[in-house]
Amino acid sequence: MSATLPPGFDPILLANAKAKGKRPWFFADPDVERVMAIAMAIAMEHAVTRQRLDALERVLERKGLMSREELDAFAPGPEAEAERTRWMKGYIARVLRIIQQEAEAARPERRDLDRSMPEIMEELRHS
Repeated sequence: MSATLPPGFDPILLANAKAKGKRPWFFADPDVERVMAIAMAIAMEHAVTRQRLDALERVLERKGLMSREELDAFAPGPEAEAERTRWMKGYIARVLRIIQQEAEAARPERRDLDRSMPEIMEELRHS
């Protein structure tokens, strides 16, 4: 996923995309299955990010444009921080998608897509 997301981008809609057919379950305990799904989503995100970061750092150093120390010292401005915040919302939606999908399946009459992730998570904490 690109770090630059368009204004109005809805990460929950994207994260809520479902594969056709039934979800395969590998563990007897549904809670273990949920935690594993979340952990695997995080692991996949991290692996891709790590590979891209490594490639970027190597290219920048090879071209003599910036050292890794300079990258470590970078501080984002307000616009970059806003983009990072939008990305983070999408990331959290992807990581927690199994919980959101199960909450929606349990209440098919409700449409949670117009609610924010913090609202959904607060409801899940109290249900």
